[in-house]
Amino acid sequence: MLNELIQLTFDKIMQTRAYTVVILGAHDKRFAIYTDPGIGKTIQMYLTGIERPRPLTHDLLHNIFRGFGIRVKQVVINDVQETIYYARLFLELEDKNGVKQILEIDARPSDCIMLALMNNVPVYCTRDVLNKTIKVDD
Repeated sequence: MLNELIQLTFDKIMQTRAYTVVILGAHDKRFAIYTDPGIGKTIQMYLTGIERPRPLTHDLLHNIFRGFGIRVKQVVINDVQETIYYARLFLELEDKNGVKQILEIDARPSDCIMLALMNNVPVYCTRDVLNKTIKVDD
C-alpha cells in the first residue's frame, strides 16, 4: 500500500555553510533532506537547548498555536520529486462546543520537522516516498 504511513526517527543533523542535511530513518533505511543553513541552525539550537535572545519564527508559530489552543498532531512527508520533498502539517483545533477540527497545511518538511520536535509529535512519510528516497549509509 503506497499511502501507508511509516513513522520516521530523527537521526542526525549535519551543517555546512551552504546547506543543512537532516537524516531521517525508518526501519532499515535512512535518507537525507537538504535545507537551508538557517533552518539547520534553528533545529540545532532547539536540540542543544541554546537560549535564543528573541523568539524565532518557529517560536512565534508555536506560541500562536498555543494561544489559540491549536495542537500540532503530526507531520507527513507525502511526496518527493527529484530531490524536493513535500510535507503536510496536521493541526487540531477544538471549538468552544468541544468539536475537534483537523487542519491539513502544506509546508516545507524542514519547518514541519522543527514544529514536530518542539511539540514532541510524530513525523511520518508515505510508503511511496520511502521507496523513492535514496538510502544514506554511515
